[in-house]
Amino acid sequence: MPLSFSSDDGSHPTIVAIDKDKHSASAVKWAVDHLVMSNPTLVLVHVRIKNSTNPVKEVVIEDIEVSKGLLDYINSHRVTNIVLGASSRSALSRKFWSHDVPTIINKSAPDFCTVYVISKGKQQSVRPAAKPFASSLSSTLPSSQPWSAARLSNYSESSDVSRSVYTRPEQNIVGSEMMKPKIGPSNASMDNLDVHTKEPKNSYSRSSPSDDRGLFAPLSHGSVDITTQNLDFTQVSVKDNCCSSSSWEAEMNRLKLELRQTLDMYNTACKEAVSANQTAKELHQWKMEEASRFKQARISEEAALASAEMEKAKGRAAIEAAQKAQKLAEIEAKRRKYAELKAKRETEEKNLALNDLSRSDLCYRKYTIEEIEAATKNFSNSEKIGEGGYGPVYKAKLDHTPVAIKVLRSDAAQGMKQFKQEVQVLGLMRHPNMVLLLGACPEYGCLVYEFMNNGSLEDRLFRKGNTPPIPWEIRFKIAAEIATGLLFLHQAKPEPLVHRDLKPANILLDSNYSCKISDVGLARLVPPSVADCVTQYHMTSAAGTFCYIDPEYQQTGKLGTKSDIYSLGVMLLQIITARPPMGLTHHVERAIENGTFADILDPTVPNWPMEETLNYAKLSLKCAELRKKDRPDLGSVILPELNKLKELGMNSKPSTDS
Repeated sequence: MPLSFSSDDGSHPTIVAIDKDKHSASAVKWAVDHLVMSNPTLVLVHVRIKNSTNPVKEVVIEDIEVSKGLLDYINSHRVTNIVLGASSRSALSRKFWSHDVPTIINKSAPDFCTVYVISKGKQQSVRPAAKPFASSLSSTLPSSQPWSAARLSNYSESSDVSRSVYTRPEQNIVGSEMMKPKIGPSNASMDNLDVHTKEPKNSYSRSSPSDDRGLFAPLSHGSVDITTQNLDFTQVSVKDNCCSSSSWEAEMNRLKLELRQTLDMYNTACKEAVSANQTAKELHQWKMEEASRFKQARISEEAALASAEMEKAKGRAAIEAAQKAQKLAEIEAKRRKYAELKAKRETEEKNLALNDLSRSDLCYRKYTIEEIEAATKNFSNSEKIGEGGYGPVYKAKLDHTPVAIKVLRSDAAQGMKQFKQEVQVLGLMRHPNMVLLLGACPEYGCLVYEFMNNGSLEDRLFRKGNTPPIPWEIRFKIAAEIATGLLFLHQAKPEPLVHRDLKPANILLDSNYSCKISDVGLARLVPPSVADCVTQYHMTSAAGTFCYIDPEYQQTGKLGTKSDIYSLGVMLLQIITARPPMGLTHHVERAIENGTFADILDPTVPNWPMEETLNYAKLSLKCAELRKKDRPDLGSVILPELNKLKELGMNSKPSTDS
């Protein structure tokens, strides 16, 4: 049973329909702000749906539908104002959802009730009351009740209903001609019926989307909610000469009904157009959002693919780095293994050398390390007279005899092997042009030689210590003696011996400038069958000093006695020019071709015999040929020519001062 509310002064109340949605609070606030001043009675109405399982604390209205309960309450309690919260559904949903309460109340509320729809604290729409409550009642009474909003005039038998004009706030729309009433012979008809409608001040309006203006051009300024209650019949002129009051009233009711139906159809069309516009706007907005989401998804996918490619690249780089590190580790392991094998082999060679030396003690005198240290003053730098690839050389006295002691460096490559070679070669051989080995200390690799007062040929040619230049006569003598000592090595028995490191630094001079060949540690024994210039002995690695090494031996590893001939040729050119060995053969050849041979000779010697010296230079260039087969024989060609030059120098009576 619905409850009844009335104010003290008998005025009708204003009800506010409320529910659980967010717009109900806004509707109540708006009603308090705008309607309480004119109507102090405010009733909050909540309709509970029957058979609802949701418990409520207070039941105000019970019905099977919310809209039906509200309409029954409005009719039974003569409610003139109702405030509703806007529907939370979208325009598209409201289009296809028939149970939207605000829409149903707007369409079905009585003429005397004003319907307000509130959204977010603001008035969304209003459907004003078409007439007061009393006028609404009078519309159902007989025709004796006067029309409050119509005026009748100018009625005649031949008159017709004039065209009705509908006026909107934005523009005037001229409607079609109204249907003319059928008038009999004895009945009067309406001559003119001017109907003017005015849209109420607070009519329902909503701006259409800007992007849909071209689609619904007549509704560009808003929609119009028009009902027959909004009409104001300002003038009706009739001539009542021959028709009765009842026929006139019936005709007016019929015209009114047709006009109401026409305006309802127009109102429905406007609302549907607005709804379609809103739906199109929402669809466009949804399309834009979907496009934005698709774009973001595509960007995210591209970023993910780029990140995946980057991770793959990092993975490949890591795999390559790991493989490279593994290869480096394998190479390092091989190097370590090779170094261990090399150290083991050197240790074995050292032990063999010591064993061989211990068995050949009769070949040389054995000195202790204490004797060597005492003679060199503990290897003092003041006693040091030179430095070689084997190690430092010290001047000392042993057994009251001046000696030169060569000490093996701990880091010298193939040191013990050279030590053994020196002992074996020099200990078993005696020749005036070979340095004399006096003794050795095998435990520490020390070699004791006879002392040569004038040092090495290299120091004297380049005048180390500002020593005087060597006369040409003595230079020819030195060249012949070097060739003599070298031939002794090549004719050694039972096997020929190749020096492999012949150079001015390894030629020592005594006080009389007699030369002796030293440093035979790199010498190699070759079988007699391969000692000639045709067949050669293949070595696994080349040895010697740059610019003096036989080019063919350096490239092929084939060693023979003529490998020393190339080194001899370069050294013979240095004896007459006192120049470094780099490119010396080329410079001498150019000087001979250009006729400037005298300019390339050592300028510190003033009186060179040009003809003999030129022959000497040509012989030296033949010795320095790149191919072994083009080099002359030492015993049959080179040594005889050098002995002739030696005799020339000895017969020229050189100055004793020189």
